[in-house]
Amino acid sequence: MMPLRRPILILAFGSLVVAGLGLRDWPVDGPRAAAFAGEAFDAYGLVLSVEGPASLTLLPVPRLTLGRVRVASAPAGPALAEDGRLSLDLDPVSLLAGRAAAGGLRLEGARLSRDADWRALLARLAGPARSGDTPPLRRIAVSGARLADGGEARDIDLDIAWPFWSASAEGRASLTWRGVPTRIVLTHLRPADIAQGRSSPFTAEVTWPGGSLAADGRVADAAAGTGLPGLAGQVRFETRALPECLSWIGRDVPLSPLAGAFSVSGRFETAAGSLSWPSLRIGIGPNVLEGAGAVALGPGDAPRLSVQATLAAERLDLAPLVDDLARVLGSEPQDMALAPFTRGDLDLRLSAAQGQVGPVQVQDLAASVLVREAAVEVAVNRARIENGTLKGRMTLSSGADPAVTEIRMQGSLDRVALGSLLSEVGASRWLAGPANGQFVLEASARDSAGLLTHLGGRATLAVEGGTITGLDLADVIHRNGAVAPGALARRNGRTAFERAAVTLRFVDGIGEITEAGLLGPGVGATLHGQVSLPERRLDAKGSLVLRPATDPLRGLLFEISGPWSALTAQTLAPGEGAEPAGRSGEALLPLSLKEPAAVGLPGTARAYVP
Repeated sequence: MMPLRRPILILAFGSLVVAGLGLRDWPVDGPRAAAFAGEAFDAYGLVLSVEGPASLTLLPVPRLTLGRVRVASAPAGPALAEDGRLSLDLDPVSLLAGRAAAGGLRLEGARLSRDADWRALLARLAGPARSGDTPPLRRIAVSGARLADGGEARDIDLDIAWPFWSASAEGRASLTWRGVPTRIVLTHLRPADIAQGRSSPFTAEVTWPGGSLAADGRVADAAAGTGLPGLAGQVRFETRALPECLSWIGRDVPLSPLAGAFSVSGRFETAAGSLSWPSLRIGIGPNVLEGAGAVALGPGDAPRLSVQATLAAERLDLAPLVDDLARVLGSEPQDMALAPFTRGDLDLRLSAAQGQVGPVQVQDLAASVLVREAAVEVAVNRARIENGTLKGRMTLSSGADPAVTEIRMQGSLDRVALGSLLSEVGASRWLAGPANGQFVLEASARDSAGLLTHLGGRATLAVEGGTITGLDLADVIHRNGAVAPGALARRNGRTAFERAAVTLRFVDGIGEITEAGLLGPGVGATLHGQVSLPERRLDAKGSLVLRPATDPLRGLLFEISGPWSALTAQTLAPGEGAEPAGRSGEALLPLSLKEPAAVGLPGTARAYVP
């Protein structure tokens, strides 16, 4: 009787031989293999051509490998993929029946077309699945591929699996996009539902070193004539540097150079080339805003992005914008071209309960930003500052020369507590009182230096019922221009006034002081001269007199000059001033409050009967 172990050894040896033969790549005739594999592609309306060798592997599943393949949408059409190595996992049942049906494919080292209509290709792949005539591809893998010459996308690895026991497909991809390594994951997608015109759940995530994008919701095939599939769900996008991220993906949005760290999350829907956000939450630097918005793409080959949003925040920190403004007004010239900021349309409505503009606190802020091609408009519709109100509008536009920017600014102050404002900005609280003012300024320039050089317009500032602290102007007159020595004198020195005002008219960056002065119960003053914005310098002369003006000769003439950071003041000899001392400050009072020349009424008098 033959021992049992001998048949087992023979069976094991035979199995090894069969496995070795089955795992081996057997060369086959190239044209016949190409024609056979082409039948699998015919079902999807694709054309396969082969220029390299062909081989067949039987185990673990029949696999046909073709070298140097070319896949196109038509016999003479442009290539979708070429110069790659294609492996087809053949369906055993169909193979026994003499038909070629691919259960999966793997493409290695191929060059993918940049201009191919990949959406049309996906529609072709879904067609047989929708009809049920052809078994769907259960696995598609791409490795080591590149887009065109590889300059934009390279090292493309893709693995899409749809197991026959599951209704959901999963896809994973990694690639180097414009020099940045990127990973993509797609799960919970039901291809059969989409092929049958129903919606499918999905979960997607894209990550790269500078940020991430994650979405979770439902997707449906796009309606006829629309460019995007129908999506709805929750999404979150975040990046450490928005300008760099936009440059990387090749998309522009308005005002992007002003943004740094950026995030957006919320509920979204897509329809007909637009994206709506019924509920969204945006993070810009340290700020968090909530509201609603919409994004749409315009027509054409290079569609212009259009963004609309209404956002609100409990607290808004505008310090980065103040830093940008300080840089523009700094000593180094800054380019003023608008083009980098107007690459898209923006209609933004913004509100905040509290705000921080540099060191200044703002309450009840309502503002709007409007960006159009070659134009930007920023409006502060309302802002409460130190118990007062600020309103303003700034318009920037480009004309025939895109390097030249035209700027127009206008605004007003209403009863802003000047002393508190000076204290907040870190300056000495030397002037207190409610300030009112308005300004209209305009300029046209290529850079910030030219902006100051060509500035023109008018500005007025007035303070009613205020006080100068640290200085007694009446005592200065009594001392013939000298200031009382000692810290105690400076601490106790005060000058109350009924009104102080200054009006400047700017031409080419030089502000002419057309009217300036002070009128108080015991002292009056006037000032005239120039303020140079390009040189950051003040040159002015003025007069200072006691009131009531019983002695017109009792007064001082003075001069203030020098750079803004190091102003100096000195008294002048009689005759060097331009205005008689006895009339100092009279023009500052409203006509009904002016004091009759021959009557010495106190400055606090509210009525006069001759």
